[in-house]
Amino acid sequence: MSLQAPEEFPQANPFDQHNQRLIANVHPADWVNPAPSGRYNMVVIGAGTAGLVTAAGAAGLGAKVALIERSFMGGDCLNVGCVPSKALIRCARAIADVRAAGEYGVRGLDDVHADFPAIMERMRRLRADISPTDSAKRFSDLGIDVFMGDGKFTGRDTVEVDGQILCFARACIATGARAVVLPIPGLAEADPLTNETIFSLTELPKRLTIVGGGPIGCELAQSFARFGSKVTLLEVNTQILIREDPDAAARVQESLVKDGVTLRCGVHIESIEMQGNTRVINLKGGESIEADQILLGVGRAPNVDGLGLEQAGVEFDPRGGVKVNDNLQTANPKIYSAGDVCSVYKFTHAADFMARIVIQNAMFFGRSKASALTIPWCTYTEPEIAHVGMYPKDAKEKGIAIDTFVVELSDVDRAILEGDTEGFCKVHVRKGTDKIVGATLVARHAGDMISELTVAMAAGAGLGTIAKSIHPYPTTADVIRKTGDAYNKTRFTPRVAKLFETILRWRR
Repeated sequence: MSLQAPEEFPQANPFDQHNQRLIANVHPADWVNPAPSGRYNMVVIGAGTAGLVTAAGAAGLGAKVALIERSFMGGDCLNVGCVPSKALIRCARAIADVRAAGEYGVRGLDDVHADFPAIMERMRRLRADISPTDSAKRFSDLGIDVFMGDGKFTGRDTVEVDGQILCFARACIATGARAVVLPIPGLAEADPLTNETIFSLTELPKRLTIVGGGPIGCELAQSFARFGSKVTLLEVNTQILIREDPDAAARVQESLVKDGVTLRCGVHIESIEMQGNTRVINLKGGESIEADQILLGVGRAPNVDGLGLEQAGVEFDPRGGVKVNDNLQTANPKIYSAGDVCSVYKFTHAADFMARIVIQNAMFFGRSKASALTIPWCTYTEPEIAHVGMYPKDAKEKGIAIDTFVVELSDVDRAILEGDTEGFCKVHVRKGTDKIVGATLVARHAGDMISELTVAMAAGAGLGTIAKSIHPYPTTADVIRKTGDAYNKTRFTPRVAKLFETILRWRR
């Protein structure tokens, strides 16, 4: 039997060799905080993606840097977010592929089932394997003073941690965000899971009810259904993935239902009660749903409490987080912020590039702007939804007229041969031009494919350029080139056709 994890770190349960190795890297029990030595060029509070990139980048420039973390270095992404969730999604995809193998002529696979403890152990092992990259030792070896403990501003240029005062010329708040807990009567007694605790499970819940049809809810609903849980997904809105393109969300919804997820959209939870070990979710209208576990996936709240932001002259609010200008500077010009604590784009890659802006602006008196970033994102269901730029509603709000080009994967040879035809590429351009303002991809590997469109947008290349770029045949990414062809066809207007007809007659 595994030992119990330290009380302050329940997310490290079960405390097996893998989680022990994780903690040894990201929050060593024997870590001794250094003694502050003079004024720091940069003090970073929070060692998630934004904090780590800021600290490493500043130190690489020769700056004197302090990095403060109260929990696990690596933040949500490594410990309770991207890394563990994608490990589970990979296993769920393997199970689904085996179950569907009969369609490809594979026989003898009648008793396929998930070994949930083995799946979770694999996740813990891989997470521990990755953790040295974010470890306290690595950042200490970079010349950074790493402090374990709660960091709190005591003035406009001072931070206290572990009873020590750190003075700074510049600081960066990168404390991230946490799972939102809804004010539902009886919820606390039901001890719900969040993304911060679900990866500590060692037994598969027979009945899992997920509250929230956003990316976290949908990804884990599909995975746990494929593992064998009876999954019910509750969403207050009339569709899942409410922020995504409605056509894209509909494709994912169909896939979830196919995998056995029971979807309930437009529902409201009135209360939750415990009946023995069973959680009973009471819905408005008198209906009840029974579950062995409840998972909350209703969004993220910024970590702004207990930081002493008032003493530092930093403006914030509990829902929106730290307030920054376009240069990621707070109301205190010495203090910057990056990542989930200040941004609506709560993605690891967004935090990374926001941190780069902080380095440029804080270390070089630069004027780099967050609004200049072209930020794609992906929901890792099957099929995946990847998006970059504006949706039609965004363009309408900004008064930008658009043309939209759509190509279905069912028109792409490689997708047909793979048996992955459920998806499409949808590209929005400024009306009458090929300038890309937004795009949505729905495909098995949409997250890997969206970068072609992101690069095109960042470089100012249009659909015409993509159409002229040779893509290997056969590949699923050819769906993007085909949208370029669709744009080119619109240039063949009746006037152009008449001119071409004249030229052909002249050449006879």
